[in-house]
Amino acid sequence: MSAGGGTKAIVAALVANAGIATAKFVGFLITGSSSMLAESVHSVADTSNQGLLLLGQKTAQRRATKLHPFGFGRDRYFWSFVVALMLFTLGSVFALYEGIHKLQHPEGLTSPLVAVGILVVAIGLESYSFYTAIVESKKIKGDASWWGFIRNSRTPELPVVLLEDLGALVGLVLALFGVGLTMVTGDPMFDALGTIAIGVLLGIIAIILIIEMKSLLIGEGASDKDLDVICDELAAGKVQRVIHIKTQYIGPEEMLVAAKIALEPQLALDEVAQAINDAEQRVRNRVPHARLIYLEPDLDRSAVASS
Repeated sequence: MSAGGGTKAIVAALVANAGIATAKFVGFLITGSSSMLAESVHSVADTSNQGLLLLGQKTAQRRATKLHPFGFGRDRYFWSFVVALMLFTLGSVFALYEGIHKLQHPEGLTSPLVAVGILVVAIGLESYSFYTAIVESKKIKGDASWWGFIRNSRTPELPVVLLEDLGALVGLVLALFGVGLTMVTGDPMFDALGTIAIGVLLGIIAIILIIEMKSLLIGEGASDKDLDVICDELAAGKVQRVIHIKTQYIGPEEMLVAAKIALEPQLALDEVAQAINDAEQRVRNRVPHARLIYLEPDLDRSAVASS
């Protein structure tokens, strides 16, 4: 996937969250709702997170250097990991703290209808951001399930935005329930419980993202589908078979392929070079993000031994 679709989803989320954060803070100052405060901090964290994702896309485009010969593509993984940590600390931990504090020291709401109005508007804006992320994700998701897309995508931004927006929408509904029940019953406990539920939700989402981004940072290989295609394309022409192969994504759109291949015996040096060049071209034609390919020619010793 090019960065374009991810950028569009990030910008939509950034604009929506910036407006929502401002409205929520105003609502908190008017109502004193802990759910509103938790959601305000959550939206500020989300807005900062979108900025970090855009920063990661920018820094990942730097030219390769002698110190970093494979470039800076993993910057996008690093900043996505930072986003997951911020979602956990600024979102989840703060909401849990605020909710527990309000349980211990209950405070009534003032002008709760203001909070309800702001939350309803925020749900509309967040729905737009979530819809944009879904549309952009469908372009590359293929036949995979949404959970499969989040687990197996080598492009970090869209899964991050999808889960953030989903968490924001559910969190807004929880805040609405908390404020609404407090209005109906006059018991501020429901507002506090809504805040705690938001904290638990954000914690679960953050942990999922932390696990996935950590895996990408360490280095993930080609999907089973891509690996099968690569091996099939390598084992053609004057290549008898792939002896062994290793792959790794060094960026969302750049994969390293290193393989030892068995060539037909008695090939001249120029024929060996041509066979390797042909194999590389076949792979790149079918798997364009396999940009760095290193092939080591060898003889099929198992075939020689059996004969």
